[in-house]
Formats: sequence, structure tokens, C-alpha cells
Amino acid sequence: MTTTTIQKTQANALRALAMDAVQAANSGHPGAPMGMAEMAVALWGGALRHNPADPQWPDRDRFVLSNGHASMLLYALLHLSGYDLSIEELKAFRQLHSKTPGHPEHGLTPGVETTTGPLGQGLANAVGFALAERLLAEQFNRPGHAVVDHHSYVFLGDGCLMEGISHEACSLAGTLKLGKLIALYDANGISIDGKIEGWFADDTAARFEAYGWQVLGPLDGHDVEAVAQALAHARAHAERPTLIICRTTIGAGSPGRAGTAKAHGEPLGAAEIAATRAVIGWPHGPFEIPEGVRQAWDARERGAALQRDWQRRFAAYRDAHPQLAAEFERRVIRRELPPGFEMLAFKTLAATAQRQEAVATRKASQQLLAALAPQMPELLGGSADLTGSNLTDFPGCGSVMPDDFAGRHLSYGVREFGMAALMNGMALHGGLIPYGGTFLTFSDYSRNAIRMAALMKQQVIHVFTHDSIGLGEDGPTHQPVEHAESLRLIPGLDVWRPGDAAETATAWIAALQQRERPCALLLTRQALPAQPRTPEQVVAIARGGYVLSDRPQPRAVLIASGSELQLAMAAQRLLDEQGLPVRVVSLPSSSLFDRQERAYREAVLGPRAVPRIGVEAGSTRGWGHYGCVAALGLDRFGESAPAGALFELFGFSAAKLVALVRQTLAQEEAACTTTN
Repeated sequence: MTTTTIQKTQANALRALAMDAVQAANSGHPGAPMGMAEMAVALWGGALRHNPADPQWPDRDRFVLSNGHASMLLYALLHLSGYDLSIEELKAFRQLHSKTPGHPEHGLTPGVETTTGPLGQGLANAVGFALAERLLAEQFNRPGHAVVDHHSYVFLGDGCLMEGISHEACSLAGTLKLGKLIALYDANGISIDGKIEGWFADDTAARFEAYGWQVLGPLDGHDVEAVAQALAHARAHAERPTLIICRTTIGAGSPGRAGTAKAHGEPLGAAEIAATRAVIGWPHGPFEIPEGVRQAWDARERGAALQRDWQRRFAAYRDAHPQLAAEFERRVIRRELPPGFEMLAFKTLAATAQRQEAVATRKASQQLLAALAPQMPELLGGSADLTGSNLTDFPGCGSVMPDDFAGRHLSYGVREFGMAALMNGMALHGGLIPYGGTFLTFSDYSRNAIRMAALMKQQVIHVFTHDSIGLGEDGPTHQPVEHAESLRLIPGLDVWRPGDAAETATAWIAALQQRERPCALLLTRQALPAQPRTPEQVVAIARGGYVLSDRPQPRAVLIASGSELQLAMAAQRLLDEQGLPVRVVSLPSSSLFDRQERAYREAVLGPRAVPRIGVEAGSTRGWGHYGCVAALGLDRFGESAPAGALFELFGFSAAKLVALVRQTLAQEEAACTTTN
């Protein structure tokens, strides 16, 4: 059997599995997998360096299916090449608890590098993979010892390029000259609404050339050898990232659906599948793969040999550079924090808690970084063109530049969404803990990537500064109102809004220790006074909520976060003078607090009979979760003025909070009287 014949059979096996699985599920997208079959043969048939027996091999090539609706292509590839994904799982495509969900999910299916589905984000993740590879190569490789040396490949479609995130990510990839990033564009000209000429007429080649990419093609995406030659050229000329434009026909092989929108997102139907089998010369039954085809696809022997060769080279590296090898194993293989981290964190927090000067929490964040980052080489910082405002840099961090990857801080430019998705890719790659900054109000731009980090349980840290109307004169476009509460709604995301430097340090330490959750740190522009605490209270900060200041038999409980913690404390002092004792609870992280045992939460919040009042310069909608009967908050947009004037305008003062407490108590007493 000739090579061409084998490749044709391999491609048709992918087509058959895709259309069979979609038909069995009566749901899915057969067209893209059928159209990209030859592209997959060109890459997965020999060029891709991976070991199905060890999906976590550190120096494997990364493959991302950005057009995640084509998931059956990836599942078929994983199954045929030898990953732990049985034919029964393919038969259970899109069914409950299967390892073959509608869109690929990292952590569920062996060999899936990232969760894709929201178009364009997989492409951005791939840029993050390539950036991580380049940074780690700079940190670990030494002459004669290239232990970090792999490529990042991504399949993408027209929809990925329509999404704006593709511009953010690919522009930065070109600027940084990420030459080991190779993207294969499935240019089939079809989306759900039909032929794309009416809504997507970009000159994609010129666009990517303008980014600084190497562009190959357009070429026939159904010509395996043409695609393979383009891949070889891309690897040999790695001064720039490469886009390979592959002209394909969606639903290729289907006589009645090929080249039409109907091939995109619905089963072909039994009659069309039978006709397709006849056209492509595939006489086998549903989910039936001949042994010869399986052998042609099986990558286990080659993958094991590739990994053994790398292990041999790593052993030589360990002999020559034992300290670097140990660090590589810690960071990349075991993914552990540095030895002694807990003691360093404890000393840093203790020192921070002893300081009593007022400081903006964004500045307290930078101070924490200055203390911990030198001992944590895996930390990679960045900001979306706001470094001087977010304060995400630290002494000696250095800047990542196109020809210098020795730095530890990256200017992402005004690319909030791209930054968030790139950080997801870097976290998934391993060896780095990425954090990036922007204003809290711009979390809206990056929200879906934040959600994806939570869905994938990745350690990504978002530094969101200018967290309220306290940023002042920039006005309502920059003043967050609903954003804190909105972020708290994302499952699996830890949100911190610290009230002073000690809480900020605790938030950072918790974010660094939490290996399977992203974190969002919401920080102030304005200085906040340090609150006095006992050592026990300092420890309690890490529980997300605790009693900061109590009184015997309190008449009310004030629950405050962030910059409003000082208001609650000031109001408590005024109420003391009026003979009304109240408890002050600090709630820097409702995410953490809600995970505490019920007895602890009830002890902190007190009995329900004692009225609870929420205090935060933002949306009041979430306070009902804690049984609050009133709240001092903000449910409208702000205005442009100095911060002090705005806080006064919107009633964020100790006097107004005292009045709210007295009013609430009067209403409660009146309600009791009426009931009795």
C-alpha cells in the first residue's frame, strides 16, 4: 500500500468516526472534522511529538483545537493514536459523564491541552503555550542541553479569526516573534449562517503578515503532502510564528452536504452517511476501524521512543546542571511551590500586619511581590498597558521583550482579553504562575477568559486595581459598580477585596497557594488605614471572613469589604458613643468564607436575630446571601470628581452608616412591635 493510499485511509477513518459519533448523538458538528481530516493526518501522522502513554510529558508538542466544535476530530485522533480514550467513549459522544463532551475539556479527556469552544480563545491559549515554552527555554536551557524544545500547534477556523481576541493574541505573538507557534487555518468559507463572504472578507494573509507572521499558502488543505511540507518549512524557519492557510471543503466526502452550512452543525443523516461511505470508499460499519488503519495511526511506540530520548538528554542535563534540573522538576514536573515558601509567607504577613501606615492596597500588593517574587522564579507578571497604575512590577523584574525573554514582567499592551487568555495558556503549559493587571472595570473585557480559567481549574491571578468610585476623576466609564459582585458569581473563582495591607498580603499568599483555582484581587487606588488585629485575627483573614472588632451583646453586625472596612470601624466608634454596640465583620473574600464550615460562618455572622448590614461601594444585590436586612452600597453609575467628593455624594461616610444602622434598628423594633 502506497503512502498516499495509507494517508487517504487515515483521513477517511477520521471522517467516518466523526460522522458516526455525531449521528449516534444526534447532535454535533461533522463538517469541520471531515474537512480538516487531511490537515490532521499531516500533523498527527508523524510531525507531532507526543506520547499517548504520558499526556503530561513536559517536552511534548502542544496541540490546540481552537475551533472546538470540531471536537470529534480531536477525539478520533486521540483514540486512534493510542490515548486512553476507548471506542466506547466515542460512541458516547456528547452523552452524560462521557469523556467526549460537545467541546473539548481539559482535565476530562486525556490529551486535551485546553478547554475550547468560545472561538478564538484556543488560539490565544496556544500563544500562551508558545510564550511559556520560550520563557522556560530561556530560564532552563544551556549550551548543549535543550530540555525545553517543543512546538505549539493550533487548528483554527474562520470563526476564530472573526473574534476580536484573535487580533489581540496574534498581534502580540508576532511582536514577540514566537517562532515555535504554528497555526493551521481551516479556510472553508462556511459558518452557521452560510458562506462568509458577506460578513468576513478580510485579507487574512496580509493581516498576519502585518503582524509579523510568516504566512504559507493558501494551499490545498486536502493535500497531505502539501500541508506536511508547509509544516516542515515552518519548523525550519522559526524566526516568526507561522500561519498555514489551508483551503478546505467543509464536510468533505459528503456528496449532498459538502461545502454547505448544513454540514456545519447537524448530523448528516443515515442516508447521507451511507452515500458518503460509498464516495470515500469506506465499506466498514459504524465505529469500525480496520486493524491496518489502527496500526497506521498508532503513535505509542514512536511517542515512547521520543520521550525516552528526552529523558536520556534530561539525565545528562541533570549531571551537568543539577540545581537547574532540580528546579525544573519542582516547577514543571511536580508543580510545587519553592521549599520554605510557607515560612517566607508567614514572615512576610507578620511583618505586614505590624506596619500601621496607611497604604493603597495596590501598593501593598506591589510590596508583597517585592518580598516574595525574588524567591519565586515561576511568577510571571504583566499588565495591559497600566503597569504604573496596577503596580504589577517589582524591583529587578526586568521586561520581556521580543529579543530578550530573561525578564519576568510583560507589557501586554491594551489587550485585556488577550492577556487573560494567554495567561490561561501559560498556566496550562506548566512551569509558570502568571498574573496580570488592569482596571477592575475592564474585567468585562476579559471575563470569558477568567471564566475559562475557573472551568479548567488553572492558577491564574488577576490583579484588578481602581476597584470603586474611589478612583475618582476618570468618571463612570472607569468606576466599577457591579464588577465585584459579577466576578463573585463565577464558580471556582476566588475573589478578594482586601481592606488594608495585611488583608492584601493574605490574599496574595492564598492565591499563590491555591493551585487549582484562579484568583481575582480587587485593589484600591486610594490609601487605606491599617486595622489593628490580634495574631489570631491575622490568621483568620485566610478564612475569607472574620470578626475584626466585637462588642458585648452587639445590636447589629456590620459586614464590610475593601475600602469600606474603615467606614465600618469608624461607625462602630461613633455608635459606641451613642450606646449602640455593633460587631464589625471583615469579609475580604466571600468565596473563601462560603467554603468554611457552617459553625464558623454562623459564629462570625452572629445570630439571625441581630440585624446584619452590608457595606461595600458597589452593587448591593449580593448582601441578601448573608441575611443582611440593609446595605450601604451603590446601585447606579458614578460620576467624574475627586474620590472624596464622590464618597460624600453617594453617602459613604461613617455618619451615613451610623444613620443607616439606627434606621435599621428602628425598623426592626417597629416590626417586632407590630408582630407582637
